[in-house]
Amino acid sequence: MSEAMLSKVRKLLAQAEDPACTPAESAAFTAKATELIARYGVDRALLAARDPTTDPVGDRVLDIVAPYARDKVGLLAAVAEPLRCRCVRRRQGNGFTLHLFGFASDLERVDLLFTSLLVQAAHGLAGTEVPEGEHPAAFRRSWLAGFAQVIGGRLWAAETAAASEPGTPSVALVLADRSDRVQRRLAEQYPRLRTAPPRRLAGTGFGSGAEAGHRANLGGRDLSTGPSADRQVGGR
Repeated sequence: MSEAMLSKVRKLLAQAEDPACTPAESAAFTAKATELIARYGVDRALLAARDPTTDPVGDRVLDIVAPYARDKVGLLAAVAEPLRCRCVRRRQGNGFTLHLFGFASDLERVDLLFTSLLVQAAHGLAGTEVPEGEHPAAFRRSWLAGFAQVIGGRLWAAETAAASEPGTPSVALVLADRSDRVQRRLAEQYPRLRTAPPRRLAGTGFGSGAEAGHRANLGGRDLSTGPSADRQVGGR
């Protein structure tokens, strides 16, 4: 991403994350940022189809630490998959190491959105009261699950909208090929990868978290939408 666009997106996301920002202002800032990010992903994919050297397949490693490390992993997966990235989770201490695979431009988009959404989730949790008699951790885990599920669905919609712009009939084929190449890259590194069993959550915060996910206003057609101390990133 060019420095000018990167600076613009970061500024928009920082404004949206400001606690002093009104809901309407936050919606406008994050909608514009996500539209820019989605459109950028399609533009880079089309450019790389003509010149693969401009956007190579790569990977990076992220360390997700407590508290709520597994829930943050769920949010990262909800962001990564719509943006055509794949991630492998590995236990590390009281947290996880995430090995993320994707094209360079898509990995960059995941990093931007995940960082912003972690902040938005933290603000949402801080403003949500835990029901009387419920265990706070159980409620917050289910809240984060609801938030992540809605975010993932809305990102899928935003990416689909960006890919269906008039005048770009070859986009679907280009993006499908990119997804296949990312999957092959992952399979080369993890030929015996196993799928984790479904998670069971006991808290009652899912609905409240889902509502917060809708309020995140991710932008795109027919949609409304600074580094975190909880995340450490290393490149490969």
